[in-house]
Amino acid sequence: MPREVSDVEEFVKLSEKAEYCLVKTNHRDGSVKLKLRTKRYLYTLKVKDANDAETILKKIKCSVRRI
Repeated sequence: MPREVSDVEEFVKLSEKAEYCLVKTNHRDGSVKLKLRTKRYLYTLKVKDANDAETILKKIKCSVRRI
């Protein structure tokens, strides 16, 4: 089951244990969905601005895959 995370700092902390991070961009409204795949769960974080997503991706400690 996926779990939604609302706190950016918690999402960055979870990235230390993640295998990879998926980045999915919605071109209609410009929002970005970040997904962390760990062994047990898929964590998601919704960001409304692409610039905010890029700053979060700089902090993440796992590999990044773009869809």
